[in-house]
Amino acid sequence: MSNHRSVKLALVGSLAAAIASVSAPAVAADEKGQEKCYGVALKAQNDCAAGAGTTCSGSSTVDYQGNAWKLVPKGTCETMEVAGGRKGSLQPLSRDVPK
Repeated sequence: MSNHRSVKLALVGSLAAAIASVSAPAVAADEKGQEKCYGVALKAQNDCAAGAGTTCSGSSTVDYQGNAWKLVPKGTCETMEVAGGRKGSLQPLSRDVPK
């Protein structure tokens, strides 16, 4: 009987932890002094989903993929230079996007 109760308590604890993690307020990137910068992440080093060909962090398949973003210090994105004399963008780019 006590084994059954232990299982119930474990399930309740797991559920409570899951609810707490979902309802905890996330700190927005701009509150941390950062912004999303598209087209500057190296292959497999993007921070999260951006569009077709990405799912979440580490899913970009080419260097400087235009629809993949990386968090950078606020105000630096559009001045960041990458290979080929290109710069970062605050909006998704159509360049270097896998087909």
